Amino acid sequence: MRVGLTLLAALAATVSAQAIARPQPIEPIEIPPSIEQGVDLIYIDPEIKPEIDKRDALLQSFGFKDWTGAPIDLFVPVNDMYTALRRGLMKYKERWGSLPQVQVPTGTVAMKTGSKDERIPLLRKRLGLPDGIAFDAALDKKVRDYQSAHGLKPDGVVGNGTIASLNEGADHYERLIILNMERARRLPPSDYKKRYILVDAGAAKLYMYEGAKVVDSMNVIVGDAERQTPMMAAELRYIQLNPYWNVPPDLTRTIVAKRVLAQGLSYLTERDYEVLSDWSDDAKQIDPATVDWQGVYDGRVDVRLRRGPGPWNSMGQMKFMIPNDFGIYLHDVPDAEEPMFKSSERWISNGCIRLQDATRLEKWVFGNPPKPDGTPDERVDVPDPVPVYITYFTVAPSADGVTFRPDLYNRDEKLLARVILDGDTQTASKD
Repeated sequence: MRVGLTLLAALAATVSAQAIARPQPIEPIEIPPSIEQGVDLIYIDPEIKPEIDKRDALLQSFGFKDWTGAPIDLFVPVNDMYTALRRGLMKYKERWGSLPQVQVPTGTVAMKTGSKDERIPLLRKRLGLPDGIAFDAALDKKVRDYQSAHGLKPDGVVGNGTIASLNEGADHYERLIILNMERARRLPPSDYKKRYILVDAGAAKLYMYEGAKVVDSMNVIVGDAERQTPMMAAELRYIQLNPYWNVPPDLTRTIVAKRVLAQGLSYLTERDYEVLSDWSDDAKQIDPATVDWQGVYDGRVDVRLRRGPGPWNSMGQMKFMIPNDFGIYLHDVPDAEEPMFKSSERWISNGCIRLQDATRLEKWVFGNPPKPDGTPDERVDVPDPVPVYITYFTVAPSADGVTFRPDLYNRDEKLLARVILDGDTQTASKD
């Protein structure tokens, strides 16, 4: 299987003073056939891979099978998230899996407290309530509890979205829990002694671990559905202070070129934009007046734009570099973007990870944060590189069991067939 991401950090092109050839994506990355996209991590630095193969061989010798939700944490160390999800699976079976799995028809009118609807008896049966025709307080509470646990708006209104979830049945959600247990199984185990960073793209959250203990966390902004943040593991090796920002080509065309045509070249100089000859590390600055900006706006000509360090820079004051062929890194943001981290819609980046508090992460990484010397793109090496694990959970443990999240990257459905539930006759195998 071959996959590739078009990423600015790896673009290369040949140029003239008049125009720059369209940047080409990096060579597709060869993903080993053992990597199962959507559940496995791609280990950019193999030395930080937990001893999964050795552990799995031991478990197989005990008779355990993969993708079954087995209590393997009772026999070998695994990540604490696995244990929390396994316990959540048990609670889910007790609370929701034991209910009658009857189907409730969809309808044109939603049901809520006080409704008169011929489907209410089926709804009551589906949620384990006594027979009746009333949408009463007990049914309202049960509906809200169900909605809250299954990633739905807990408003007590039973529209077709809630009905579709009910009709999926408990088996579907038990498979989702086990799938996420498999994701957790690939993370550092509970006896891991080193510190590491975990980014959960499913929750848009970052966690700082010291051994098995979370010592800090923050909201992050990750890739949208079209430019997904990949599941990978790499070492944080250095940071760049006062970084440049390379403007994505689509923004150069749709925003910058349009403004240059309307306002002239002063638009660039007033905002500290530089026009560069190509996408290489030794690119030369060229005169903006030599560029066909109408051609840029029309999509016939490409230019590389770079914005200098400062409060306007989309990279903020620092970038955290985890060298990889995907061009993924963690970075600060300008002050104006800080309110976005309070939003529930944090899947909006080009794939990289925007940090709610880069200064706090810097302090945790270095202890005594380095003082910038004022030069752009100043590199400061991390004395002891820190592993960064980027995963994707669509189920999270909760006090009552688990909470389901939207599968914003549409990764789950194709994997659910691998899960083996009690009573299944299938065997787990890859497609």
